[in-house]
Order: sequence, then structure tokens, then C-alpha cells
Amino acid sequence: MGNENAFCIRLAGRVIRIFPLYPWLRVYCCQYLVDSATPDVTLSVCPEDIAFERDKSQREDEAQGRAPRQFPDEYLETLAAYRKIAVALLDYDTLLVHGSCVAVDGEGYLFAAPSGTGKSTHTRLWMELFRDRAVMVNDDKPLIQVTQEGAIAYGTPWDGKHRRSTNTAVPLKAICFLDRAECNRIEQIDFWTGYPLLLRQSYRPDDEQAMRKTLALTEQLGEAVGMYALGCNMEPEAAQVAYSGMKGAQ
Repeated sequence: MGNENAFCIRLAGRVIRIFPLYPWLRVYCCQYLVDSATPDVTLSVCPEDIAFERDKSQREDEAQGRAPRQFPDEYLETLAAYRKIAVALLDYDTLLVHGSCVAVDGEGYLFAAPSGTGKSTHTRLWMELFRDRAVMVNDDKPLIQVTQEGAIAYGTPWDGKHRRSTNTAVPLKAICFLDRAECNRIEQIDFWTGYPLLLRQSYRPDDEQAMRKTLALTEQLGEAVGMYALGCNMEPEAAQVAYSGMKGAQ
């Protein structure tokens, strides 16, 4: 593979040099491209990585009782690349978390829940409620860096089927575990209640050493940021209830 195929992106403050198999990966990451620089991380994607993603997708479909979906190799390469990035960035105290992160007045709020619960719908209500005060950081897989001062949420190109994200970084104010309910309610939860929920939504690598780092970082994140449980419907009031509970009425 020649150097002419490589490109660099900046994610979570780190320069990542990627040697892709297909041109589409560069297009996918176009909002995060940077000029060639000394990389913090260098990675390549090989056909075996794409085969792994295809097999994993088919196993998940079969487990859910649906016909296996057929994805093009170019799309599977984006998954393979992000999997490698997620593992590499553990060395820089950065986690990949499955959730939808929205910022209001420069502070980030991360909503985590199993797929299909309504995270994207809920953060869309925030965007409609707060309008110019709100920014969609990432609608699916933001990166969260844990620091001595707290945590920082970063946008990434891996932003879900609606492709909602911004190349930005914001301090993370709170993590909220969302569930459907007829009436809107929110409460703060303690670390031991929130930690297993947070770990469930964090990327968990197969490598034992990387998993140890993930467990430690997830623990640090749960201690650094307030965690909340939100029961909500999908009415506009849900966004105001959630915001008031985590930030307080202004």
C-alpha cells in the first residue's frame, strides 16, 4: 500500500494517520481531515478486518431473528477503522461511547440507551427547544476524553444514520440514561447504579489489556460526571424536564 493512499484526521485532539483500502473512508472523514503531520496514531485496514465486520453484522442480525443485511466493503471499512481508533485512543484516556451528545450554551449532555430507545429523537427535541443555543456534537458514537478536570465530548464522523455531528469539543456536563415512559421524570443516580449502565454503552474491546483500560476509564468517567436516569415520552416537554433536572432552571 503506497503512502499516496494515506490521510490524516484529528479526533479528540489526536492526529490519526490512516492507510485505507477504499477512497470512501477519506470522504467519510472529510470534515476532520488535517494536513499531514506527525501522527499520534497510525493504522491500516486490511481485508481480514472487513471480513470480521461482515461476520459480526451477520451474527447480530441472526441473533435478532432478521435476515442478514448485505453491506458494501466501503461501509464495513469505516466500522473497522473506528474499531481500531477506539482501541488506540484508550492510551490517551479517551472512550468511545454509544450515545447522542448535544451541547447547550457550550456544555455537553450525553444521552445513552440501547438502540431504538429514542436517543436521537430526544436530542432532536433539544435542538428544537434551544435552537441557536444548541449544537449537535454527535448523534451516535462520540468520543469522551477523561481529564483531571472532568470530561470532554468530541464530535466524530461516526455519527449515525442521520449523519448529525459537528467537529467540535465541549466539556461534558452530564450523562443521562434514557428510557421510555408516559410521564417525564428525571433523577440523579449514584455511581454504583450508573456505572454498569455506562459500561454497557461504552465500546468494549476483545483485547484483555484494552478492556482493563476501558474499565478503568469508564470508572473515572462515572466519577467525574453527574449521571441521571430519565423516563420520558417524545413530547417537547421532555427536553425541558431533562435540561432542568441536569442543569437547573435558568
